[in-house]
Amino acid sequence: MDQEENLSTQVDEIEALSAIYPDEWKIEDEAFRTFSATITENNRTATLLITLPAEYPATSPPFYLLTAPWMKEQDRDEIYNQLEQVYLDHAGESILHLWIEKLRELLQVVNPTTDQVVHETVALVEDDIPTKFRVLENEGSDQECPPITSADPFTERKSTFQGHVATVTNTTQVKLVLAKLYENRKIAQATHNIYAYRIYNEQTKMWLQDCDDDGETHAGGRLMHLLQILDVKNVIVVVSRWFGGILLGGDRFKLINNAARDALELGTYIASSGNDDVTKKKNKKR
Repeated sequence: MDQEENLSTQVDEIEALSAIYPDEWKIEDEAFRTFSATITENNRTATLLITLPAEYPATSPPFYLLTAPWMKEQDRDEIYNQLEQVYLDHAGESILHLWIEKLRELLQVVNPTTDQVVHETVALVEDDIPTKFRVLENEGSDQECPPITSADPFTERKSTFQGHVATVTNTTQVKLVLAKLYENRKIAQATHNIYAYRIYNEQTKMWLQDCDDDGETHAGGRLMHLLQILDVKNVIVVVSRWFGGILLGGDRFKLINNAARDALELGTYIASSGNDDVTKKKNKKR
């Protein structure tokens, strides 16, 4: 199946989903083929943000991101595993309807957590490291933190932005990178530390990806969208913003993405010309 056939199949699938889920299915960005499915079960809501690559459904799965602030991390991981299994069982087929119904099924059995909140700012504890970034012994705390590359900060209308980037191949390394950054008192005291990461599983051919706004609404999702457009993998990008008292409106998203690009270029995850390059050269490492 070539890309033209893929596109035709995608169009048919989107039309069908729009008819089946008139209130739950939404077009987020038609140009980038990004959509969302918002499912509510038992008074709990979760949104699956989906981007369709040109190779879907023939040879590539959709990119996806689950937003459910109330959900426990282990339940979130189980949903990711179930969605990946659906893809593996139906490789080469249109699977979005199956994903939506699988998500609905799983929402009926998961329970909200009272002691852990994902995608929301948490209070800093000793050493200024949020508890959700701490690595427990059973998570493989013997792993070393990957080297972190930090770009030079820049200031726009009294707000300062700085990007940081590191190579990660599992979620434990994600936590290690975030914890290491929070050891820096200045970074820990930033108004927002927005992050997004994408990890590619070579065996399942699936993506593990997530993001956090840290109080800057929609910034994490936009940062994730940037990583998808640049097609970088096995990377986490963190953008620290120190608010200077002047509201920037929508310009803040452009500045956050610029800070992320600075870090990605410095770490040579992308070339300054826009070509991908995942090899490391001279970096400023924390």
